[in-house]
Amino acid sequence: MKAERSLARKTHAHVVFPTPGHDHDRCASNAIAHAEAICAARKERLTPIRRRVLQALLASHQPLGAYELIDRLAVRGARPAPITIYRALDFLREQGLVHRIESRNAFIACVHNHESGDPVVFLICEQCGAVGEVASAVVADTIRSASRAAGFTPKTPVIEIIGICAHCKAA
Repeated sequence: MKAERSLARKTHAHVVFPTPGHDHDRCASNAIAHAEAICAARKERLTPIRRRVLQALLASHQPLGAYELIDRLAVRGARPAPITIYRALDFLREQGLVHRIESRNAFIACVHNHESGDPVVFLICEQCGAVGEVASAVVADTIRSASRAAGFTPKTPVIEIIGICAHCKAA
């Protein structure tokens, strides 16, 4: 109960789910600048195809499958091969710039600055399809403690919660 209150206090609808009229161009531009900085600091290359995949994911706050990405990228050029997209996604995931939504077999750009091994909680709106990403020290500590007690090392600590976002609820 205390953990739920802590999570609720730290995550507000306007932070987790952008308002329908938010400045999405600025949001995407900031995320690309962050990706460039991360790659430069790690001496990694944000190649043109990696950048295009990230930009396609940043075009909305909804998860996209690899073949949806291929279709979106084919609109402005040659149709990329699936292996090319999967390699770009692997790179972006390794850098913590993209997450995989397991239940949807899809990917979403990460616009938060957190360690790649940190537990991620996704709030997935079943009505509009938007995905919010929240971080909670309480949830992270609980997962770490439970894992340690079991002698388990989580590889991809992800929690997905399906529900209705505040914007759809208000509509």
